[in-house]
Amino acid sequence: MLNLERLRTLDALARHGSVSGAAAGLHVTTSAVSQQMSKLEREVGQQLLAKNGRGVRLTDAGRLLADHAARILSQVELAQSDLEAQRGQAVGELRISAFPSAARGLFPATLAALRAGHPGLRVRSQELEPAAGVARVIRGDLDLAVVLDWYNKPLPLPEGLAKESLLDDPADVALPEGHPLADRAEVELEDFADEEWITWAEGEFCHEWLMYTLRSKGFEPRIAHRAVEHHTQLALVAAGLGICVAPRLGREPMPRGVRTVPVRHRVRRHVYAVWRADADRRPSIRAAVKALHGAAAGRG
Repeated sequence: MLNLERLRTLDALARHGSVSGAAAGLHVTTSAVSQQMSKLEREVGQQLLAKNGRGVRLTDAGRLLADHAARILSQVELAQSDLEAQRGQAVGELRISAFPSAARGLFPATLAALRAGHPGLRVRSQELEPAAGVARVIRGDLDLAVVLDWYNKPLPLPEGLAKESLLDDPADVALPEGHPLADRAEVELEDFADEEWITWAEGEFCHEWLMYTLRSKGFEPRIAHRAVEHHTQLALVAAGLGICVAPRLGREPMPRGVRTVPVRHRVRRHVYAVWRADADRRPSIRAAVKALHGAAAGRG
């Protein structure tokens, strides 16, 4: 009989395209993936992997079995969801992610509420940017991801996902406290056309949003520094090295030497949770969404 965990390893290899990718998706070592594949090859009596340069590729037999593995695992997941729904309790394992400021701003209260209210539920969380979180939910590596849209730039979502809004997160402009506009009640983004900007890493969804938005205001921003973490961006602002857009979720504590000023025409992020629609009946998903709503409400 085919071993389910070895089929899961083969499925991860097919989806990720490499041993290292499969290991990261399964949260195991690369040697564990290799061992599972060797055992599966002995089990089926056929070669499933072949060397491909410095990596590996699936053989014809490997691709055939991987297709069956994906269908088998999908049915197993559906069976687990139905059993969990029939039992009516949030139990087992739940794997969730959030982009960094949501993980900092929402996860402590969310995870504490789940632990207190559902002692039979084991939650594993991690920080992931929105696009990566969505991709892992679709692949089945995660059960739920907290992601975001900007008010004028939606995050593309593939079919087969359910979603639920959590909160709207206003964003301000963060300035050094000695900046000429630091004492304004409100500002416009156009007021900073000649400033040096601090932004996210190139290619990140939030960076692409910022470039799109500032260009739509009629100017090409001068990018001085890049930092993934908002707190790093704010530290650079405090040092007088530029300005940045600072969403409110998860940004406390603010460093000394920084002032935040609201934008007259509101700049905001829409934060929401996504999960696979075929898992919608799982009590653990509903419990997580409820806990996220509680954490969001607690932030006002």
